[in-house]
Amino acid sequence: MRYAQGGGLTDAGRAAREQIRLQAVEGFEGGQKSREIAAALRVSERSVERWRRQWRERGKDGVLSKGSPGRPRLSDTQIARLERELERGPLIHGWVDQRWTLARIKTPIGRLFHVSYTVKGTWLLLKRHGWSWQQPARRAMGLVPERDDTSVEVWKKETRPQVRASRRSGGPGSSLRTRPGSR
Repeated sequence: MRYAQGGGLTDAGRAAREQIRLQAVEGFEGGQKSREIAAALRVSERSVERWRRQWRERGKDGVLSKGSPGRPRLSDTQIARLERELERGPLIHGWVDQRWTLARIKTPIGRLFHVSYTVKGTWLLLKRHGWSWQQPARRAMGLVPERDDTSVEVWKKETRPQVRASRRSGGPGSSLRTRPGSR
């Protein structure tokens, strides 16, 4: 079922929907046909047939609501543990730099809690618990040499002319064609 604002049922809406399911169970117990129940409750026959199958397999409890499908899959204790692990940093978890990406965060969630999240689901989980997207500020880390303008100028004057001179010219038998006056 689709909803106009893209959301699911509220708790009150879910309780009302559950009452309809329980009325359908009364119809099942009374021997009514799916078509009759669907018309009386103003729901689709397909829903009534699904509820009937659940009722046959698990009884009255089989048709009760399972709760919000968007409920968090990690407990508060697990979230606290995940936060501690993320604070330890990516190096501890096997990555070579200090950047947490959503794809990387999925891995410790799976390893620690045996729960699989999508990248989007990982983002929603983190956002729900107060984490935010951040772009690291560019700063010299000491691991990668920063640009040295003096060295660049020396390279341009000494090395670059040698590299350019060693290029093959378009001589006889060459596929490189030059026009007169182009050099």
